[in-house]
Amino acid sequence: QVLVVESGGGLVQAGGSLRLSCVVSGSIFSINAMGWYRQAPGKQREVVAVISSGGRLQYADSVKGRFTISRDNAKNMVYLQMNSLKPEDTAVYYCNRVPPRGDLWGQGTQVTVSS
Repeated sequence: QVLVVESGGGLVQAGGSLRLSCVVSGSIFSINAMGWYRQAPGKQREVVAVISSGGRLQYADSVKGRFTISRDNAKNMVYLQMNSLKPEDTAVYYCNRVPPRGDLWGQGTQVTVSS
């Protein structure tokens, strides 16, 4: 059974920073692209950052230059460093394979940015 657990969210003022972490158990990690997704209240879930198995990076325009995704294949970990946070970054953040797999959606971690 593959499990995904996200952590690191919290309440932060606009302009602040947070670092999210995701641990993926099971054997899927090293061979797949991984991504961070987010879902704000009343909105659809969207992908914000992707890292391929070889380290290629992609970002949504809304976070480009502010967020950095990274991975540690030895630890089955994915990270999202978020700087210069804005109130519109408020959402529940999830990590999953890219493309996402239904059984890999975890509980997510709440990020709240106050103005």
